[in-house]
Amino acid sequence: MAPEQVEAVELVAIDEDNVGDVYDLKVTEAQSDYVASNPWSLAQALAEYDIAWPRAIVAGGEVVGFVMLEIDPDEEDGRPFWLWRLMVAAEHQGKGYGRAGLRLALDEARRRGAQEIWTSWLEGEHSAGPIYLREGFVPNGETKDDETVASLRLA
Repeated sequence: MAPEQVEAVELVAIDEDNVGDVYDLKVTEAQSDYVASNPWSLAQALAEYDIAWPRAIVAGGEVVGFVMLEIDPDEEDGRPFWLWRLMVAAEHQGKGYGRAGLRLALDEARRRGAQEIWTSWLEGEHSAGPIYLREGFVPNGETKDDETVASLRLA
């Protein structure tokens, strides 16, 4: 049996036409403790507009998820590229949209000169950790706000 084809996925800037769609997206109830809500993420993107890169994950013309990078060349920890958020709405999970959105975000980081990107996740049954590990992120033994810290070499 051939693998299911993923619809074309793109990352789209958040604007007046899609902000409500992004705002309304929710993960499953079991996942809600593992990722910040989109209303909180959108507020953070506004508050930190100079370093936040928020994007809607769009498939087939429909907003299905959200991704946000931190791009801060002046980051004092020497880690200027972070994957801050990645979420796919509950009803769109299992269709490859998260993986496609993540890969597009990584491409953007590469385009901006990233050699490495960092992320973190809360451990647990409904954690995104396995997704990041499958994509090649490697935990480095650190924790940040009780989350496992990991990086991915992009060069």
